[in-house]
Amino acid sequence: MTSIQANPTDQPDTPDHGHDDHGHGHDPNLAHHFESMPQQFDAGKLGMWLFLATEVLFFGGLFAAYAVLRARNPEVFSYASQYLDTLMGGINTCVLIASSLTMALAVRYAQTGKKIPLVICLWLTMGGAVGFLGIKYVEYTHKFHENLIWGTGFYQPVDQQQADDLAQVGEDLLTPIFTAPQEASAEAARVESMSTIVNQPEEAASSVANAAVGPRGLASTLAAEQAAVETADTHDAGAGHGKQHLGDPEMPVNTHLFFAIYFCMTGLHGIHVVIGMGVIGWLIWRAQRGEFGPGYFAPVDYGGLYWHIVDLIWIFLFPLFYLIH
Repeated sequence: MTSIQANPTDQPDTPDHGHDDHGHGHDPNLAHHFESMPQQFDAGKLGMWLFLATEVLFFGGLFAAYAVLRARNPEVFSYASQYLDTLMGGINTCVLIASSLTMALAVRYAQTGKKIPLVICLWLTMGGAVGFLGIKYVEYTHKFHENLIWGTGFYQPVDQQQADDLAQVGEDLLTPIFTAPQEASAEAARVESMSTIVNQPEEAASSVANAAVGPRGLASTLAAEQAAVETADTHDAGAGHGKQHLGDPEMPVNTHLFFAIYFCMTGLHGIHVVIGMGVIGWLIWRAQRGEFGPGYFAPVDYGGLYWHIVDLIWIFLFPLFYLIH
């Protein structure tokens, strides 16, 4: 009786995922923990959308802060927005929208395997990012030159001698406010405080009209104190270079709050633009090496999603800051 012996070279029929030693049928862009390129692409895109959701939540908190500040200080936002250059903001908006178009075309050219148009569109997108930051640099430079900044620095003089003079004036103005009878009503304290400011002797009086009382919801005594501080800080401000904005008699109390939220939101958006430039530069490097085509274009697609969300955030920032006169 003879037995049939299996051929030792016969191998069991097992599915081949393309990870053999010779690399037959294996896509070098396929990570080892994915079974196929479509699965890898879908997983990557889901992760990108989750990341963009966190970006929306991040800026959502800033938009909420903007809404609160504007609701409490409507006169500040209406007044301070006049110092923003609407033309430059509009140009920047057009630049970013055009860069979104070139980025979308780049994704399409990556999908169809057209290397040269892909590289050109990525470079055009990079140019849009550089142009946007260049215009913001011009805007920021003007703001710093005119001392249109956040915090108490908005009211600071430009030299130490003027600082000493203003400090003395501020003490003279605030002394009767803080020594007012505590049992007086809020309305009486407000009237007395504002009367003290208005009736200062000529040598200590400010050349700038008194700031308006704060918005509804702010205690009248606190508003008067704030007005006194700002009136003292703007004393003879027109004589200093870069302080001409303090010479406007219509400037309301807490005008610096507008520039605080302006620099916070536009500055963080600018940081995201810089990050986007880094991503686009990386895509250009890979595209010039011919790494993208119909079988693999995921990085260009993901980079495009990020760039579109950066553009979308600016489309909201532009009207909220520049178009609220």
